[in-house]
Amino acid sequence: MKRRERTRHLIELGGLVVKAGLVDLTEGDRATLYGAFITLPERLRGEDRVNALALWKRKGKRAFEAEQNGD
Repeated sequence: MKRRERTRHLIELGGLVVKAGLVDLTEGDRATLYGAFITLPERLRGEDRVNALALWKRKGKRAFEAEQNGD
């Protein structure tokens, strides 16, 4: 059961990468995507962690709400 939950979680995360437009913007280049992903933790280890998380969460919630409302 845990394996199924993990697989579902990974698929959802992959869907977010597509939904954010990263695949199209990078032409699906895995090295570019990976480079972008490893840049995020660097920012989250910095002094701006709290602000970055708050900003990203706010943007994400707004995007989900807009999607639900058909915007």
